[in-house]
Amino acid sequence: MATVKAFFRTTTKKADKVNIRFRLTDGRSIQLFHKSNIVVSPSDFDPKKEEIKAKIICNTNVRIEFNKNIVERKNLILDLYNAQPDKTILTSKWLDNAVHNALTGQKLNTDEDVKEPSFFSHFEDFLENHKISEGRKKHYMVLYRALQRFELFKSKQAPFILSFDTLKLNVLKEFEDFLSTEHVIYKNHPDIYEAITESRIPSQRGENTIIDLFKKVRVLVNWANTPDAFTHKQITKINAFGSNGYKIKECKYGSPIYITIEERNKLYNEVFVDRPKLAIQRDIFVFQCLIGCRVGDLYKMTKANVINGAIEYIPTKTEEETKATVRVPLNQIAVDILNKYPDSEMLLPFISEQQYNKAIKEMFRLAELTRMVSIVNPTTGKIEQKPLDKVASSHLARRTFVGNLYKQVKDPNLVGSLSGHKEGSKAFARYREIDEDMKKELVKLLM
Repeated sequence: MATVKAFFRTTTKKADKVNIRFRLTDGRSIQLFHKSNIVVSPSDFDPKKEEIKAKIICNTNVRIEFNKNIVERKNLILDLYNAQPDKTILTSKWLDNAVHNALTGQKLNTDEDVKEPSFFSHFEDFLENHKISEGRKKHYMVLYRALQRFELFKSKQAPFILSFDTLKLNVLKEFEDFLSTEHVIYKNHPDIYEAITESRIPSQRGENTIIDLFKKVRVLVNWANTPDAFTHKQITKINAFGSNGYKIKECKYGSPIYITIEERNKLYNEVFVDRPKLAIQRDIFVFQCLIGCRVGDLYKMTKANVINGAIEYIPTKTEEETKATVRVPLNQIAVDILNKYPDSEMLLPFISEQQYNKAIKEMFRLAELTRMVSIVNPTTGKIEQKPLDKVASSHLARRTFVGNLYKQVKDPNLVGSLSGHKEGSKAFARYREIDEDMKKELVKLLM
């Protein structure tokens, strides 16, 4: 049975008004899109109820008219779709044409009236239909905006429209150069950023960041090359990532930094005189060290995640791939920390991630956890020495959990079942390189 959903898309957080779009689905085979002339402020729209939010202040007549237009447009789309005997040939272009004709009595049947979806329309369809988490979608939107700026930059030199057919090897190399030098380009072409209301001033990117963006480009291109399961059509047959095409380098990482159990206990036992708020964040950090989750997953937890003496959650990063529940038994320290904060509506009294990371650096400094560690500079790729308190962050808690467990059991699949890493994760290869005691134990096997 066909259904229609109203939604909107925007590439900026500061959009004043956006056009409401409609998606018609009929099973897994048919998806048609229609962009309407109905507009709304993104902050006013309730995507679940598909109407203006009930709690915002809004003129009653405006609210009634908007909600009525949404319902009527959805009904019109269903009527037009159901009236077609052969639904296998229908496209989003047909739907736009049919809606326009029904509303105005004028047909759209020329190339000028109905254009092929743009590269960025396809990109938006990918985000709408691809099985990726909301967090990953935000990362893809970073790529989306970078490609927008790249298209504008190339258009300054010669007429250029980005498409999957123009995304060939030479264009990919140009995009790589653009990403590497965008912090310089910005100074010479600030109008590019004004044109797409980009609020961030680009900073110099490291090689790993560029590699990560290109991995997303490859996923997008592979998707565009995959024939539709129902129509057997594909957006493009050009794939510059083929055997003789663009080669994505491997990311370069240093050995993961984590604190020992002794250092963790020293931090936990530190008395922060006159700093009660910092002590709270210290408890949260130590708790994270004991369950090993990513900070995004930690912040979503409530008391309901505590089940029969363990924390249970589905890691956001891999939820679309595995749907596997991670269960981590709580030791006595973790239980004691939870018992300190029984009145918190959340699992623990969280603050913003940014403030949490600042607090971690401060608590490390005050606890004198300041030993020098070697890190890879993300921009230059060179190894540098930094005090531990300067590089400490929420992810250090996850590495502390993994590193100390792996040191004890040396079984990546067992540790991964507790940390939420996918089986065969490359992350464990880095932990195998860092423990001198483990190396000594292996050498003893030769005696």
